[in-house]
Amino acid sequence: MSLSRRRFLTITAAVALLPAGLRAQPGRHWVGQALGARASIRIDHPEAGAITARCLAEIDRLENILSLYRPGSALARLNRDGVLDAPPFELLDCLSLAGAVHRASGGLFDPTVQPLWSLWAEAAVNGRRPTPEERRDALARTGWDRVRLDAARITLEPGMALTLNGIGQGYVADRVAALLEAEGLGDILIDTGELRALGGRPDGRDWPVRLAEGGAVGLRARALATSAPLGTSFDEAGRDGHILDPLSGAPARPVWRAVSISAPGAGLADALSTAACLTADLQEIRALLDKFDGTRLEAAQRQA
Repeated sequence: MSLSRRRFLTITAAVALLPAGLRAQPGRHWVGQALGARASIRIDHPEAGAITARCLAEIDRLENILSLYRPGSALARLNRDGVLDAPPFELLDCLSLAGAVHRASGGLFDPTVQPLWSLWAEAAVNGRRPTPEERRDALARTGWDRVRLDAARITLEPGMALTLNGIGQGYVADRVAALLEAEGLGDILIDTGELRALGGRPDGRDWPVRLAEGGAVGLRARALATSAPLGTSFDEAGRDGHILDPLSGAPARPVWRAVSISAPGAGLADALSTAACLTADLQEIRALLDKFDGTRLEAAQRQA
């Protein structure tokens, strides 16, 4: 596969609630690996080292729940066994949000497309596209209405598997933001590939964010996600994008070069921007956003 999407994590945070006399204490800049990517965390707080450690521990804990790529994660075990008893709250919470976007989008956002994703990825390794018969077989193993979830158990029908790749990065940003806010930090910008801001910059201005489509927005107490159908592609030629249509089993038609949506939370913005890439026009995108309070279309650029 050709991977061109950003793969890094950046967190910037500053003291919000401590007495003014403590705000002059030096912060800490940490660089390493998190979420399977290059990571940078800058925290201006007298206990920056301890907060950074707790932040990294939380990210690791969330990966052990939500990651498709950790064999022992809760999600991986669910996909392997088809059932997960006593599922972690975060998995239920993330899937509940995914279900809400699925219903609002008429099924365009669907975490059950993992069998399709695996099919396209495997075919690409062999330098080909899936056959219509292969696509039909994979489609027969999808469908959000076939997922059963409650606090006691999540159950999938045989052959099904879930992916959180269209919502998980944003959801992790939301959880990390909640942790940092609880630590007394308020001027926060978290970038997990999707952006989550609590407050503005320490100088009082909005966080400036340059959009993939061109232009920029100021971000304050909001989240922003951008999806691009051809941002990541299965083939080296870049014609088969990673966002799959759960109705046809094929990559999204390249109507949009990129769509940027802001919302109160990064998980919601992430899922909505993914679904928007499968719509045909701006009115359809706006109709979808009207179903969620506080969401806004920041930019949408059509393919040339």
